Formats: sequence, structure tokens, C-alpha cells
Amino acid sequence: MEIGLQEVIRRTMHAIVHHLFAIFIKLGAFGLVILGVLDSSFLVLPFGNDLLLVALTARKHSELPVYALMATAGSVLGCVLMDLIARKGGEEGLKRIIPARRLEYVKCKVRKSAGWALVFASVMPPPFPFTPFVAAAAAFQYPRKKMFGVIAAARLARFCGIGLLAVLFGRKILRVAESRPAQIAILALVVFCVGASAVSIYSWIKRSRD
Repeated sequence: MEIGLQEVIRRTMHAIVHHLFAIFIKLGAFGLVILGVLDSSFLVLPFGNDLLLVALTARKHSELPVYALMATAGSVLGCVLMDLIARKGGEEGLKRIIPARRLEYVKCKVRKSAGWALVFASVMPPPFPFTPFVAAAAAFQYPRKKMFGVIAAARLARFCGIGLLAVLFGRKILRVAESRPAQIAILALVVFCVGASAVSIYSWIKRSRD
């Protein structure tokens, strides 16, 4: 039976996504660190670490504390990278990191209360922006120890919460994830992440040259 081009592309993308996810599953806790670093710096990976945390915890409940800690460590390391760039560039440099449509909103929230803004950004799920608030706090010279401490505590609480949900409902979540509609949704999310990451990197490079 002849297969259409769209179906070939869909199957190819599905195989790539499945293979990549299998690799991160095999990496275990270290995979959470990698995704955490990428998602908290310049790439767009909404729910990437969350889904991996759910998958790992659903398979091995006893490792939840390790998985939550590693996911937190990866996120904090990504924030360190963002901090090194944003702190050096200062307020003027934020224009090179944060899109114009979000810049004033983020600056206003961070000026008002940087600590609470970081807590809120750290615990909120996508699509609420996280890295712009980290960049703004760094640019306004918010103390590093306080910033990383706040982020670490809030992210750890968030990942522990997600892990507990995985313990309670993980098997059901995985069964849903294996369904065809969910696979299509995940595939669309991956395509979006790749495109959004490419745009994010291009925009950052372009603004850096201006």
C-alpha cells in the first residue's frame, strides 16, 4: 500500500522523537540535568523536563528525591549561564535577551519584588516565562546567592510536586502518552520547540549584533 509523503514525514519524526526520549530515559537523572540546563538558558523546551521526570518517577518511585534534585540542579546551572550574560550586560543588555513585547512587563515585576517574581516564575508551568525573570534579576544586580537560593528552593518544590503526581498517576499518564492523539501532540510540541529554539537563538544573536 502506498504511503503519502505526510505520513512518511510523520512516522520519521515520531521515530526521531521516540528515539531521543528513549536516550534521555536511559540517561536517567543525568538526562534531567541536561534538559534543565538547556531549558533554563536559551532553548525552548516547555514540559521537556516535566515529562521526563514523570516518566522516570512512574517507573521507579523510590528515586523521586534524586530525580527532583537533579532536575533542580540542571535548572539552576542553566540559570547560572543566563546570569553570567545578563549580569554583565546590565539593564541595557536585557534588550538583547528578552523580546520587546515582554521586556517592560518583566522589568516592572522584578523592580517591584525580584524575590517573589523569581519564586512565581520558578513554580509556574509553561507557557509562563521563566528565563526572562532570571535575566532581569541578574541585570538589576540581584544578589547571586539569594537569586540561586530562591530559584533552587522554588524549582525543587515544583519538581517534587510533579514527582508526587507521577507517583500517584504516573502509570495512567504514561498510558495516555502512548495513545495516538497524545503522540501527535508530543510530536507537534517537539516541532514547536525546535522552531522556537531556533528563533530564540537567532533573535538573541541578532540583538547582540545591533
